[in-house]
Amino acid sequence: MDDERPDVLTIGRLAHRTGLSVGTLRFWSDEGAVPPVGRSAGGYRLYDAESVARVELVRTLRELGLGLDDVCRVLSGRTTVAEVADAHVAALDAQIRSLKVSRAVLSTVAKRGSTVEETALMNRLARLSAAEREQIIDEFKEEVFGGLDDPGLRDRMRTFSIELPDDPTPEQVDAWIELAELVRDHGFRARLRTWMELNTPVPGQARPPGASIWWARQIVQTVAEVRKGGIPPEGPAAAEVLSELFGDTDRAAVLRSLEAGIEAGAEHYRRLVARVRGQNSSPDATEELEWLARALRAADQT
Repeated sequence: MDDERPDVLTIGRLAHRTGLSVGTLRFWSDEGAVPPVGRSAGGYRLYDAESVARVELVRTLRELGLGLDDVCRVLSGRTTVAEVADAHVAALDAQIRSLKVSRAVLSTVAKRGSTVEETALMNRLARLSAAEREQIIDEFKEEVFGGLDDPGLRDRMRTFSIELPDDPTPEQVDAWIELAELVRDHGFRARLRTWMELNTPVPGQARPPGASIWWARQIVQTVAEVRKGGIPPEGPAAAEVLSELFGDTDRAAVLRSLEAGIEAGAEHYRRLVARVRGQNSSPDATEELEWLARALRAADQT
């Protein structure tokens, strides 16, 4: 019989030679990946030495993640391994990005102890397309900064963007989820708008007192050193610090701007934007700004 010849293999002998199950080989054979070279008198499939090599190639391609359809296209010459591999690299990259997003969402859920509804919202926010993310930021920019008569601010807002990269880190996705929730909050938008209005100069007038506090890291550093020295915000030592920082500036206006920024959560917003962008933001200055506000209030009461 043909199936007893040493150069011809039955499917059972092919399974023994390759270490694969008969069921797997039968499936691959049915799909055309490892076709038999003939049939025995009894109708059984027969294979040869080249079939062994073909099985090894199919196994290698399958272990690399190729489906049987792609394997058959490669083996039939309709495409190349390189072309299929390139397509699979792109698919794997997309899968990796998706897994990173899922990991970030689950990490955030675990940290927050989120409800089912919050988890669903975070997942939707994290998986928004680039265009959808841009729309959220554009709406936020228009409500907070639109109509403010400051050419410099308009120029900055025109180029201002908060983009989540195509291959974000879990930290960036986590920051984006929190930022997206924040900028969609109409209460936050209103508070930030109030703060911006206090800091935007009226045409023909100088910049409002205190407008630069939030961006002047020198002031923050000075207050940080003062706090480190144990100086309380109430008392003559704090009053001297205020004199050095502001001189004869209208401190009531400075305090209004400072309080509006603290109430709006401007410092938290600034740090979230930096995290989404993958930038090393300066340390959280909330405590320094609150110390400064307390010092200004105390000085106003003396």
